Amino acid sequence: MSPDAIIRRPIRVLVVDDSAFMRTALSHMIASEAGLEVAATACSGSEALAKIAALDPDVVTLDIEMPGLDGLQTLRCIMSQFPRPVIMVSAVTAKDADNTFNALAAGAFDYVPKNMSSTTLDIRHIRQDLITKIRAAAQLRQSRSEAVPRKPPQSSPGETRDTTSHAAPAIVALGTSTGGPKALQEILPLFPRELSVPILIVQHMPPGFTAPFAQRLNTMCSVSVREATHGEPLHPGVVYIAPAGLHMTVRRPSDSHAILCLDPHPKGSVHTPSVDVLMTSVAETYGNLALGVIMTGMGDDGAQGMRAIHSHGGLTFGQDEATCTVYGMPRVCAEMGILTRVVPLSQIPAQILNATRYRKRA
Repeated sequence: MSPDAIIRRPIRVLVVDDSAFMRTALSHMIASEAGLEVAATACSGSEALAKIAALDPDVVTLDIEMPGLDGLQTLRCIMSQFPRPVIMVSAVTAKDADNTFNALAAGAFDYVPKNMSSTTLDIRHIRQDLITKIRAAAQLRQSRSEAVPRKPPQSSPGETRDTTSHAAPAIVALGTSTGGPKALQEILPLFPRELSVPILIVQHMPPGFTAPFAQRLNTMCSVSVREATHGEPLHPGVVYIAPAGLHMTVRRPSDSHAILCLDPHPKGSVHTPSVDVLMTSVAETYGNLALGVIMTGMGDDGAQGMRAIHSHGGLTFGQDEATCTVYGMPRVCAEMGILTRVVPLSQIPAQILNATRYRKRA
């Protein structure tokens, strides 16, 4: 079934949070949405496990900070005993961000930050994000429960170019969303310290998460990983993560040096930072020396940017359906016929290294 297919029966959600206020608020948001219903609520990890066993909900929303069996421990029990999509609901602090990334690595589908101020308990601002992710999670579970096996990776329309005959890229622009944090933690450690190009990444994240995420990746990788800063020059072997709330572009004031630019404009983008804004900038600055990579995520951000790289003669790689948490962003690019190559997640680093002519030192 397509990830965009409509689930006809109600999506049943278990809400787990030790706060009575949060259980009530989240339940009201879910119950008031057509096609969704609250199967039950739970105030602890042990209660959640018992209700999952009894009620078999489609999706679980799970608080990270809970007394007793905390959210991460509960998640691991769910993944081992009752595998199903779990959406973590976390505060926006350095500690909570790190716990959220641990949860994603442990199998959580996605997360929703409850960014409440010290003066208000209003969390209505998370409603759209929460509902969208619940629907995507339920669709993923339904598609994976079907008996029809997933098709093996196959070429996309127009996938004919031999990357070995193409000029070696001078830069890599990568875009991802849902499923991206876990995917990036899998592939970035595979790049060698001597990587000959910079990698620029837009990962859709809320404010407060990109800096801890970059720091986490930096401890895992041979290449240097950091949150991008305005005006810094681009260096090979460095991975730059776009800060939440700012678009990241590249500019080349001279023939030899390119720098990063961070700006909240253009306004009105569905996502800030936007994959489209980054990739369009990279295409215009680097032409056929650009390499675009589109990975797991909902929606179509990146489609126009990948088209721009493709139109300028650059290389374009897309993650295949079988290894995507959500096959949305790569699907759009594949259907547009603008992908040079479609590959599983685990092969993306090797494809990039091959394209950039990397040769392991003896």
